[in-house]
Amino acid sequence: MLQQLRLLLTAVQFFTRLPVPDWVGHSAGQLNQASRYFPLVGMVVGALSAAILYSSAQVFPLSVAVLLSMIASILITGAFHEDGLSDFVDGLGGGFTREKVLAIMKDSRIGAYGVIALVLALLIKFQSLLALCHAHSWQFLAAALIAAHSFSRLMATSIMLTQRYIRDDDTARAKPAAQQISTVSFTIATLTGIASLALLFAAGEPVVNLSSAVFAAIMMRMYLAWRLRKRLGGYTGDCLGAVQQLTELAFYLGLLVII
Repeated sequence: MLQQLRLLLTAVQFFTRLPVPDWVGHSAGQLNQASRYFPLVGMVVGALSAAILYSSAQVFPLSVAVLLSMIASILITGAFHEDGLSDFVDGLGGGFTREKVLAIMKDSRIGAYGVIALVLALLIKFQSLLALCHAHSWQFLAAALIAAHSFSRLMATSIMLTQRYIRDDDTARAKPAAQQISTVSFTIATLTGIASLALLFAAGEPVVNLSSAVFAAIMMRMYLAWRLRKRLGGYTGDCLGAVQQLTELAFYLGLLVII
């Protein structure tokens, strides 16, 4: 149990800015095994975002509360996944060969494609959350944020199971965490993702609405997996960040299909 707690806190340490005890430590092997808890980290991020949304809405207009909740989630994660999305879109938008795509994605500078993708993604998220706020209870919103953050991380984790990590640079920060995941670790991640969906069901979400959200996220995941396999022959850490962000957006849009 202590080892599993260490792995969970390792995942928290890598994917968020939340403090963890010094005894957790870090190593490449430890970080790779921690991938089983990525969806659980998503549940934590979603819960904190929901808490900020609810508390802010008691003081500010709903639109401001949604923005503050989004800012909170970005601060909690250090914009880790948003950075991956911008690099991913820059690479695929500006590179015509596999080598060029990887080089652009590695560049710390952000290009026009990345800026446009990031702005549009944040706008879609803002409008989607605002629409959900107007149509549902606070209990549902909390469950929706937790489920979206968790299930989208499960979608990113599934890429690690079905494709190979292709960046050879040992200095890549995400390399230890992004290496292929074991079947046991993926099973644990899957159970966590399913548990997050159960929260939405418990909050009173009809099965048809929940199914449309899951379907939208899975379809987005399948499309991105196809693009990765076709353009790169695998994935990088930035690709996983993009999968997380885009499947999270797809999940919210799926919830909005049938209100």
